[in-house]
Amino acid sequence: MFTGIVQSIAKIVDVIDKNGIRTFVIDFNEGFCTNLEVGASVAVDGVCLTVTELVSDVRVKFDVILQSLLITTLSQYENSTFVNVERAAKDGAEIGGHPLSGHVDFNSAVVKITQIEDNYCIRLALSEEWKRYVFPKGYIALNGASLTVSQVNKQEGWFEVWLIPETRRMTVFEAKNVGDHINVEIERGTQVVVDTVRDTLHESLGPLLPLFERLLLEQGVDINALGHNAKSLIDR
Repeated sequence: MFTGIVQSIAKIVDVIDKNGIRTFVIDFNEGFCTNLEVGASVAVDGVCLTVTELVSDVRVKFDVILQSLLITTLSQYENSTFVNVERAAKDGAEIGGHPLSGHVDFNSAVVKITQIEDNYCIRLALSEEWKRYVFPKGYIALNGASLTVSQVNKQEGWFEVWLIPETRRMTVFEAKNVGDHINVEIERGTQVVVDTVRDTLHESLGPLLPLFERLLLEQGVDINALGHNAKSLIDR
């Protein structure tokens, strides 16, 4: 498990493709690899990777399978690419962001970047498949960083997050441009609650569910937000 608080930025120094496996050689900041062992987990741009070799005190190898390459942005990375990194959380560690599995759900393109003095906003595309799980004020993980969704437009298919200066300093987001892709992990609790509420409504309403959904939309209510709002109340 990870906390969603990026610990530093690391640099990919070599990429090796062999027999369907991609090996990344990554250089970390001094001290990041202290007590790191083969078999340990590290989140690299939000993707949980397993240490396969400790090359030096700062250099580590990771193997990535085809499925991870297909879903995440790791297939696009080359030498000298910088990435967000976080060590796996220890038992009892403070969760400064929200619990993450390191299992990326999809990757999304940056469609707009807005900067007003120190205010920095990234807008990302939102596909139909994942719209039901993304809501204003909900948690989302982008390249392993726990962030809060500020605004969503499901008709146009996008959502936005705002970054504070400290997040920009500690992550790779400052270097992202329109058209670049970012790994996205949906908050698991929200996903479970939304699916449960929707399944319950489907069982209760059956063929009337689409009509109920349209009526709610006319009132400005997203049916999927019912579960999200309930979870927010429980979390309080």
